[in-house]
Amino acid sequence: MAYRLSRRSQSISYLEMTLGQRITKDHVTSNKMAQSSVTCVYQTHIGGYWRNITVHWTKNLMNHCVALCVDSTVDIFQPSTCKIELKPWHFWSKKGYKTFEVDGNQLEAYWDLRSSKFSSGSPEPISDFYIALVSEEEVVLLLGDYKDKVFKKTKARPAIVDSVLFYKKEHVFSKKSFSTRAKFDHRKKEHDIIVESSTTGPRDPEMWISIDGIVLIHIQNLHWKFRGNQTVLVNKQSVQVFWDVYAWLFCTPGPSHGLFIFQPLRTMDLDSDGEESSSKGGDSLCSDETWYFSTQSHSKASPFCLFLYAWKIE
Repeated sequence: MAYRLSRRSQSISYLEMTLGQRITKDHVTSNKMAQSSVTCVYQTHIGGYWRNITVHWTKNLMNHCVALCVDSTVDIFQPSTCKIELKPWHFWSKKGYKTFEVDGNQLEAYWDLRSSKFSSGSPEPISDFYIALVSEEEVVLLLGDYKDKVFKKTKARPAIVDSVLFYKKEHVFSKKSFSTRAKFDHRKKEHDIIVESSTTGPRDPEMWISIDGIVLIHIQNLHWKFRGNQTVLVNKQSVQVFWDVYAWLFCTPGPSHGLFIFQPLRTMDLDSDGEESSSKGGDSLCSDETWYFSTQSHSKASPFCLFLYAWKIE
């Protein structure tokens, strides 16, 4: 039993494979320590070219680090990397400065994570920190909420064009509840996303997906609807949600993950999807799936896409 993804969704799946190949192979196996991770890819302008910067956060019981990988236009398989170890017993390592090169351009990395705050289980801080990349006296990437401190420390000017986050992937480990945060539009606030499930017990398995405390998707009889997709509204913005939790229900005992994809839709996506849905009756296994679109919002959504890997552990 399977469901067919649209052409847009297939391109997103290709993006997931190509961007994730070099950084996802060491996340977890059934015999290794669970390692939470967050991978974010930003588009920035460095040395006269638009480049991707991959920010990869990882954390387990023994280690916590962040790696900044800047794509090369000369060798796409050899990005320039700056790795920062956030060892809890080395307070000095949480603030620092490094230089490295990409295609002959010198980059300066600055960071201060001494007071950073984290949400439960996530290796990525949510406040009280900064990480900055400077190229030619311009801050080409700025993460965190200590912006004033960055410009005071680096004595660099803001970028003419801000970097844009267009891809985020997170591996979360839990028994029933999996949470993450994401901006569906870089001009608006972050949203709290929670996936909850009940796959054991006397009742039929079911699943809930909520955003900002509001349950937007509730799937009953999950053993029949373990794959599907649905479009929901988040602050008048249409977001398409895909899920595949086959492994939760039918795989052998041990760590198994469900995959959730959250993709904001642009106006042209809504028009094409509406035509395809009405002519072909929809692609999801969920017979009670509801498709609805906002006619009040006409702004283009960012090309952002979130992949959530929800690892169920006992």
